[in-house]
Amino acid sequence: MKQFFSKIASFLLALLVLFSTFSFTVEKHYCGDSLIDVSYVGAANDCDLEMQKITAKENCCKDEVHQIKGQDQLRQTQVDDFDFSKQQFLAAFYISFNDLFLEKELKKINANNTSPPDTSLDYQVLYQSFLI
Repeated sequence: MKQFFSKIASFLLALLVLFSTFSFTVEKHYCGDSLIDVSYVGAANDCDLEMQKITAKENCCKDEVHQIKGQDQLRQTQVDDFDFSKQQFLAAFYISFNDLFLEKELKKINANNTSPPDTSLDYQVLYQSFLI
């Protein structure tokens, strides 16, 4: 079960890194007030000749470009950048976090089916002590 969750967590973190560096552009072409074309990959198509004849206006078309930029550079920190107190904190955190997931073996003791120990001597007869 622990391996399953660690695989899911690593997959989600990989997707997070991928999408944080991912950038894309959305281009929209309007002719008058109506949306003619939307493109996510390349340039949006212009109005066809029939549409331009219907509007019969100069400069009625407009293009909108929305750019969503991702992170350009991922910064990798080195161990040399950390001072001693940060290293000490990370070591303590790592040790305490690993202790949370240690599986402790519990031994079940079933005392219901135990019989009394075998006695080789009868102590009442040996010491001559009887209850009256």
